[in-house]
Amino acid sequence: MADAPEKCPYHGATTTQTTGTQNKDWWPNALNLDILRQHDTKSNPLGDFDYRKAVKTLNFAAVKTDIRAVLRDSQEWWPADYGHYGPFFIRMTWHAAGTYRVGDGRGGASTGAQRFAPLNSWPDNGNLDKARRLLWPIKQKYGNKLSWADLLVIAGNVAIEDMGGPNHGTALGRVDIWHPEKDIYWGSEDTWLGDKRYGSSRQDLENPLAAVQMGLIYVNPEGPNGNPDPLLSAQDVRETFKRMAMNDEETFALVAGGHTFGKAHGNGPATSVGPEPEGAGIEAQGLGWLSSHKSGVGVDAITSGIEGPWTANPTQWDMGYLELLYNYEWKLTKSPAGAHIWHPIDIAEGDKAPEVDGSGKKVMPMMTTADMALKFDPIYRAIGERFVKDPAAFGEAFARAWFKLLHRDIGPKSNYVSGDFKDASYTWQDPIPAGKTPSADQLSKATAALKASGLTNAQMVEAAWASAATFRGSDNRGGANGARIRLAPQRGWAVNNPALLDNVLPIYEKIAADTGVSVADVIVLAGAVAIEANSGTKVPFTGGRGDATQAATDADSFAYLELRADAFRNYLEKEFAVSPEEMMLDKAQLLGLTPVELTVLIGGMRAMGISRSGEGVWNTTGKLDNSWFKTLLSMDVKWHTTGHNSYVAKNRKTGATVRTATRIDLVFGSNSELRAIAEVYAQDDNHDKFVHDFIAAWNKVMNADRYDLR
Repeated sequence: MADAPEKCPYHGATTTQTTGTQNKDWWPNALNLDILRQHDTKSNPLGDFDYRKAVKTLNFAAVKTDIRAVLRDSQEWWPADYGHYGPFFIRMTWHAAGTYRVGDGRGGASTGAQRFAPLNSWPDNGNLDKARRLLWPIKQKYGNKLSWADLLVIAGNVAIEDMGGPNHGTALGRVDIWHPEKDIYWGSEDTWLGDKRYGSSRQDLENPLAAVQMGLIYVNPEGPNGNPDPLLSAQDVRETFKRMAMNDEETFALVAGGHTFGKAHGNGPATSVGPEPEGAGIEAQGLGWLSSHKSGVGVDAITSGIEGPWTANPTQWDMGYLELLYNYEWKLTKSPAGAHIWHPIDIAEGDKAPEVDGSGKKVMPMMTTADMALKFDPIYRAIGERFVKDPAAFGEAFARAWFKLLHRDIGPKSNYVSGDFKDASYTWQDPIPAGKTPSADQLSKATAALKASGLTNAQMVEAAWASAATFRGSDNRGGANGARIRLAPQRGWAVNNPALLDNVLPIYEKIAADTGVSVADVIVLAGAVAIEANSGTKVPFTGGRGDATQAATDADSFAYLELRADAFRNYLEKEFAVSPEEMMLDKAQLLGLTPVELTVLIGGMRAMGISRSGEGVWNTTGKLDNSWFKTLLSMDVKWHTTGHNSYVAKNRKTGATVRTATRIDLVFGSNSELRAIAEVYAQDDNHDKFVHDFIAAWNKVMNADRYDLR
């Protein structure tokens, strides 16, 4: 009998269970604070290295020259289709950026996340591991001056330029992450291509998701769940791209422009394809989808299962895609891998495409069902026919939409560090006129006016928070700069207490007009004035914000920033499928807060009387002190539930109701990790520490979008 494998000498586990039974195994519904602890500096091998400073010294022209050389240097282990890696790199770049969704601003190209699971192993990213491996010599050469995140974007843009395509250039400054992002919800399905994310219709897609199935970037190219119906596919395309912040014209331009290049691969049975990178053996060294079909590469490659090029000139920008799509009738057929594809009927020999291996053989071009949607959907059809008549307009529309796709999650133009981007502004960049730093005299006059305004400290604190709390670190949108709380749609959001804003904002606007301080600065200054009055402690203030205009506000996409729940103001629009405390963690992560900062802000806001529900406010002084924590941890009362999100505390001796709370309030006493932090701030000797820490966390939120201060 063979010897049994020995267990690990360090903790007695096998390789399939190395950590033993964990807390999440015992208590799967416990609140997990890890979302607020990700991307710790300890996991970054570069330490406190300043990439945004380093990339300014990068020889960008030399990088582009080197990438152009790679484009034509076909490797035996993964040959370039048509002798040019351009289409391959475009797909890699597109898929790196295409994960962005406007619902929560997460995803996108700004972190280099495609290097990690699950993205590196999504079915839709099949064989893109080879594209990144082809770029490794470039990354190795330029080292710390060039992040993977920037390189993944640059490569696609150089490819477009090299093949004669239109381009608005590249902005650099994307900082790499070093492990998978824990905060991004990709869906609840436990199988690839699962789609348990819909309600009653294809438009009732679970928020904040955008892709139609688990493991896809956008839509199933064969049609909804593989149903080859172009009109149903058009519904998926429209809804998905809308959730990725693209309108119909931008969507059409991206699909048509992107499919002007390259081909799809499915020239063999899908069963011949090996596991994805994360599931492959250690000897594969991070590569996946290795195929046993013939050579497994080039003409024999299997990726999506769809087979064929879109145009007769797959490595050249031209009008071939649109001309083929509209000039021919198409019939539904299947690829060698069994995927639904469409072939043109009675195609002219000159419209056929070359084989990828340079043999001179001619092959049939194809379209996917998603491509056919651009032919059969009347809105897309009208856009396409206009572009056919005006190729220059098509090229410009593609260049603009492509630039938006690649830069959507960087935030405002002020975040562009360097590069070769056009000197142009776009509404989706949330432009804000440059602010002026107010003088000491201006601030003094504005402060005096605020103190004499008749507004309460609570009103000023709540308005300042409402302005700043829109910030999303995921895509650097929202925040106090610009004072868009004055504008639609933010002024009318229920969470922002429109009645309060109607009272406060006219006063702020008059103070701004009288003193020359921007409205955005007055809003934040008012919060600082109120906190100083509530605490007796100086609150640092940094001016220089500008005031945005309604004309420069993309109201449709800003609507996605509306808070349906705000734990800091104890606001919950309605009951949701997830708990209020989970929504609290999600928003805290978007604000860039740690568990300590989250705790101190909640306690301070409640102590100052900020609670839209009226619950959780347990003293009447309104002062910024640690009284809320002391009351929370008191054993004089026993809590009772009165509803899903409503609780009462009754005196243990008399049984009288003495206070009320929400789940948000009580989680700081029930969750062991949050309670440990709350206990620190409830201590008699930590009152001053609490005030100091609250002010620091408050200013972190107020200045979250001050990229000029970074």
